Amino acid sequence: MPRNTEPTVNAALGELLSAIMPTWSVMTENTQVFTENRRWHPDVLIARPDRSPVVIEAEFHPASGVEREALARLGATVAQSGKRVEAAIAVRYHESFQHASNLKDAFATNSISFCVYPAGDSRFPESGWMNGEVADLSDQVRLLSIPQSVVNAAVEVMERGINLAEPALRGVVGDKPAIGAEVADVLGVEDSVQTRRMACAIVANAIVFHHKLAGTMREIEHLPDIGERSPAPFRVVERAWREVLKVNCWPIFGIALDIVSRVPGPESVVWLRRLQETADEVIALGVDNSHDVTGRIFQRLIADRKYLATFYTLPASAALLARLAVGKIQGLDWSDPKAVGELRVADFACGTGALLSAVYEQVATHHERRGGNPGALHKSLLEDVLYGCDVMPSAIHITGSTLSGMDPGVRFGETRLYALAYGRQVDGSVAVGSLELLQSSAAMSLFNTTDPAARTGGQGLVTATRVTTDIPDLGYNLIIMNPPFTRSTNHEGPHASVINPAFAAFGAGGDDQTEMGRRLNQLGKGTCYHGNAGLASAFSALTHSKLKPGGVLAMVLPLSATTGLSWSKFRRMLIEDYDAIDVVSITDERNEISFSADTGLGECLVVARKTENGRLAKNRVRFTSLARRPRSLVESDAIAKSVMQMTNPRGIEDGPFGGSPLEVGATELGEVISVDVESRQDLLRAVRVSDFSVAQVAHALAQSRLCLPGIDGEWQIPMAPLNEVGSMGLVHRDITGPIPRGAFDPAPASGTSTYPALWNHNAAAESRIICRPDLQLRVRQGMEQKAADSWTTAGRVHQNLAFRFNSQPLAAAFTAEKSLGGSAWPNLNFGDDRFEYAYCIWANSTLGLVTFWWNSNRQQTGRGVATIRSVEIMPILDMRQLSDRQLQNARAVFDDFSERDLMPAYRADVDPNRELLDQSLLCGVLGFDGEVFSSVRRLTEKWCAEPSVHGGKSR
Repeated sequence: MPRNTEPTVNAALGELLSAIMPTWSVMTENTQVFTENRRWHPDVLIARPDRSPVVIEAEFHPASGVEREALARLGATVAQSGKRVEAAIAVRYHESFQHASNLKDAFATNSISFCVYPAGDSRFPESGWMNGEVADLSDQVRLLSIPQSVVNAAVEVMERGINLAEPALRGVVGDKPAIGAEVADVLGVEDSVQTRRMACAIVANAIVFHHKLAGTMREIEHLPDIGERSPAPFRVVERAWREVLKVNCWPIFGIALDIVSRVPGPESVVWLRRLQETADEVIALGVDNSHDVTGRIFQRLIADRKYLATFYTLPASAALLARLAVGKIQGLDWSDPKAVGELRVADFACGTGALLSAVYEQVATHHERRGGNPGALHKSLLEDVLYGCDVMPSAIHITGSTLSGMDPGVRFGETRLYALAYGRQVDGSVAVGSLELLQSSAAMSLFNTTDPAARTGGQGLVTATRVTTDIPDLGYNLIIMNPPFTRSTNHEGPHASVINPAFAAFGAGGDDQTEMGRRLNQLGKGTCYHGNAGLASAFSALTHSKLKPGGVLAMVLPLSATTGLSWSKFRRMLIEDYDAIDVVSITDERNEISFSADTGLGECLVVARKTENGRLAKNRVRFTSLARRPRSLVESDAIAKSVMQMTNPRGIEDGPFGGSPLEVGATELGEVISVDVESRQDLLRAVRVSDFSVAQVAHALAQSRLCLPGIDGEWQIPMAPLNEVGSMGLVHRDITGPIPRGAFDPAPASGTSTYPALWNHNAAAESRIICRPDLQLRVRQGMEQKAADSWTTAGRVHQNLAFRFNSQPLAAAFTAEKSLGGSAWPNLNFGDDRFEYAYCIWANSTLGLVTFWWNSNRQQTGRGVATIRSVEIMPILDMRQLSDRQLQNARAVFDDFSERDLMPAYRADVDPNRELLDQSLLCGVLGFDGEVFSSVRRLTEKWCAEPSVHGGKSR
């Protein structure tokens, strides 16, 4: 039988890569490639003028030396281009390739194994090998050809340069305040440090792009050097950029020219010279040779809120969401540029364009993988495919700059990027930005707050202040967003004195905020919008109305969207009208649990496909819990592919065995589980769980089944919603809220109080089940009858609503006498006093802790938050089904524990008293044996190991 040599197989691999990557140069087994050693001959070298070269080294299994060979190529200089190799890929061929008679067929029927080595970064995956097709290998090449290490270096240079240039601009503004106001008007914001920094970034970006255009387009001359003796450098720059604007790139140079023209005379010399020096340093790093690097630089810059007061989607997170979303688009011939050009993709809260840029890259990659030229798509993508809206003109300009910079040599016409009206308008009305599109009319009047905001077209046409565009209902194949999460009802911390935080941007006054809230309530009627859920639910409603049947919803949402009662209409919409639903969240031991920068709150990715007309949704949701936030584009791509390939993960009803491991190579990056949510018993709460066996136990408990890890069998345990066994007391606002809502005023605690209350958390005073009231309530004059009515709801049992697992011991507390409950400790009432004792030992046992955790909102680290309404439907031990003897035993256990201290909940696995409480409840009250008790303690260990429980605290 003939035997293929490695060079023969490498040549076949090179041919296949050439077909998939037609705009790239693919060379195999060439000599004299590297300047350092002309005898080196890479197995495959893949290069393109605007990218860094990538080397592939390959061997037959076991390939013991291939990684060493790949590592040796890092940093080598390609003689032809003078560029350094910034990434290498080690490939392992299956032994069958040695004897294949047709290597093309062999590649089609056998996977290849590979790992990657980005320069300056560690091996990925950390252990083991990725398996995939040649197309998967080509995806890695595309990602690695823009080295993150170089991007990071460029960002550092840009940040340093901006920090040096901003004081120069500040000096000009200090002498002539009108200049600062004019620059701020161009950007559509108020004059501030971050506004000036953004202006510096935009101008520096334009200088970098000018250099690139001058190297690729004959009509464009290089920008003259701005020296110390330049008499009027702004005139030099103005003339140069007016010439550029005759050719192309209004989104990049239109706004930059507007800024420069407002800083005239000698004052501009130092400022512009520093920006040019910064651009020169960036250019020297070689990043101007990569078509989308500048977009990434802008995104990295804006990650720091010094540069723009908003959260933004991290590049790796954006890539993951876009990869999952584009992968759900069905029925499209990706090889046909006309078909791709008929796609309609929108982001109605686009910010600086991170998500639209990520979709652009995915669309271009899908097209190129099927033999197309992504450059041929650029014009149609910008003119017809990609829609972006935002209320910040400066953000729209950066989006336009980023997208046009994908291929700046290609001319295009008007884009679909719009700065929308927000706040009080000239005619006295108010507008709420993109959410105006919730109205039924398909033709929407869009306002630009400044003339530059209208200049998003390739020809730079200045339009009137009002433009009309068609953003029809049911018109989009993909809507991708990371919307603002602000809630109208969030009046804590910095929002304490704000009437409506959801509409407090841009200095909106109280009356404006109130009227904008009314406007949104009007627009959101009949949708999944809820004021307590916040603006994100309104944007979810907007997404639903604009998506075509078969279209894809892809959103970054707060974790509260999966469990919060105010999000119930969103979940109902998702479950009833969508299928192929993916929900991705992050567990992470270090508390990096968001996909956005600088939020500090847990987030999830929700990706789903809208069902075709008349077709019922398949209500099984795939939940992915990532052990960490994606660290790179390479990692995001591998995660997305692994998730999409997992078509039949273990179900939540399949027993306490955990989910299906999400593995890349031999590195486990998380778990995946599927949930049948048709009955909506579990809503979408299988998020931020590192060990899904804990979730499986909680799921079974809600159905009165006790299934435990490591023990064969299933036991019945009486469970029922709390509101069937007892009732919750008043919301704290009904006790001390403004008249006429509340009848009481709070006052310091007193041992002789007529109306005591357990109101606030004090972990040091809450180590035992029996706690003392910490407030007394004084009846307001004229509210005596309402006070008496309110007092009839008092009780001795109190439920912890904001349970800090990593500092607080108690899920439920008991007061010796009846008391009312406050915001932290609302009280419960049961028809039978014996139930009070049984509930307190149940709620503070492992099974009670797990149940509360499962039903809580785990958006904050080490904390589970519930509301009175969500607790009312939370499953608890059904004390009605306990015998008199069992209730008597429960009272004895309670009495025993009234003098015992409990450790914070996250240490339940090492707390001897918590262990004794578990044993007393399980064996002494419920009648289970020692094996069940031991398995529950194993569950305790698993639960305490959950990052959402310990919050990163050492145990």
